[in-house]
Amino acid sequence: MKKYILALLATAIFSSCADKLEITPPNNITDEQIQKLLASGNAESIKLVMGSMANGMPLQFNVAGIAGVGGADMYTSNQGLDMMRNLEGNDIVLSDVLGLSALVGAPEYGMDNFISSNSNKNLVYWNYAWNCINQANKMLNFLTDEIVGTNTFLMNCKARGLVVRAHGYNHLMENYQDAYMLTGKNKLGIMLYDKFSPTQASKPRTTATETYAFIKNDLTTAIKLLTDAGTGYTADVTDIDLGVANFLLARVSVWTGDWNAAVTACDNVLTKYPALMNQGQYGGTNTGTATEPIYLPEANGFLNNASNPEVILGFPVGQSKTYHNAYTNPFGEGNGGVSRVYKRIDNRLYEQMAADDYRKNNFMAEDFGNYTYPVNKTIAFIPKYTNTKFAATHGIGSTNKNEVGTVTCYYMRSSEVLLMKAEAQAQLANEAGAKATLNKLLAARTKTGATALTVDTYPSMAGLTALQMVYLQTRIELWGEGGREFYNNKRWNIPVDRTNSKNHMSKVTYPVAKMTLQIPESEILYNPLAVQN
Repeated sequence: MKKYILALLATAIFSSCADKLEITPPNNITDEQIQKLLASGNAESIKLVMGSMANGMPLQFNVAGIAGVGGADMYTSNQGLDMMRNLEGNDIVLSDVLGLSALVGAPEYGMDNFISSNSNKNLVYWNYAWNCINQANKMLNFLTDEIVGTNTFLMNCKARGLVVRAHGYNHLMENYQDAYMLTGKNKLGIMLYDKFSPTQASKPRTTATETYAFIKNDLTTAIKLLTDAGTGYTADVTDIDLGVANFLLARVSVWTGDWNAAVTACDNVLTKYPALMNQGQYGGTNTGTATEPIYLPEANGFLNNASNPEVILGFPVGQSKTYHNAYTNPFGEGNGGVSRVYKRIDNRLYEQMAADDYRKNNFMAEDFGNYTYPVNKTIAFIPKYTNTKFAATHGIGSTNKNEVGTVTCYYMRSSEVLLMKAEAQAQLANEAGAKATLNKLLAARTKTGATALTVDTYPSMAGLTALQMVYLQTRIELWGEGGREFYNNKRWNIPVDRTNSKNHMSKVTYPVAKMTLQIPESEILYNPLAVQN
């Protein structure tokens, strides 16, 4: 969708129609005047009014400044929230030293209380989701069916708002209720607001079934609007298009056990995104020496969208938030490595990766040893199992190591779609189909020159059911991405159990039943109709 720039702040542009439409000064335009502009049928005026709001919708997936916990970027960005979820599982090890209370993410890694209603580390997830919903509803307030009509520009605007609202509500359900297919189906969902108004009456929580029906309706309506508007799948990965809408529909469908809908949504995406990253694009590659490594982000598909044919939604340098890389890059000057907050793979998962699976190269087989960080000259020891999946010693477009951290970001990619499809096929008892889908991924993840891996030749998958194969390959493929392990563990009923890990620092156990957050205290206090989980 073409990026239209709202000119409400540009008086010279706006003044051309100000007299005719009796518009007040640009910053003081009222809801009634916006409605009048939309009803005017004037294409230029409509684009001026709705452009900024519509352009802001994709950015709800790429946020900093979430209210709730001081100024710590791990809690004020959605990438930071995902990073915290990443630490609340089995597959990521935080650092290689004791004294974890001094490390960023230590409370999450130690599975300290993060679910209670008065925890500010709970509140940020609530605030992030409601900001998405409120921003979407502010725009959707104006986009009634009558106003939208057959105007393709307004169809696109409305679709964007519906997708973002669905994303916000899905985020709430994933965090604030038990997994639907376990114990959540017969429990409460979220209070549903389809309009924005600071003075509207509070609402009670609906059922989980009603909440998911609302989410799915938003997504299916958005898909119809994008189709009818002729938007389809755009080449611009910053767009909310059919790829984004179908990705979310697939994610909601696997969460609710709507397996046929999941397969259909996945197939729709995969038709447009058939290519997978190759070995040279998948993770960091050292082009320097063992003691003076050079990991260039340009070649790493996880750090440069131009090198990743799988990206469905992502943002370029300058627009992308880079907090995830700051906390996962072992050569980064932030908290990736310099303060020993290394993100390592659990040895148990590492050992299940086939020798001919090049994803295993994304983790150090041996200790790297000492590394001198270029800005503050700190020398720190980088241990075995540290990831190079997100490694970079430079920034995109720079030969200066001091500028490490300049990268793009992504939030959805097609490998995850393949895995969701395989899961849905396995749940439908189509084991042959699930295995065939997994084989596409495994072939793409086989080292150059080796015989293509399959579900039958992958050593650690011997004797597993098709569904168990999906679980394992999802853990490997999506390691360190988007908090996915936490959310998958929650819906797959897999508890945290690190007791027999060789390299976990915090060898805790944690049950699935305690992965559901309580409704924040502020909502309980100010909404008399809200009830606690």
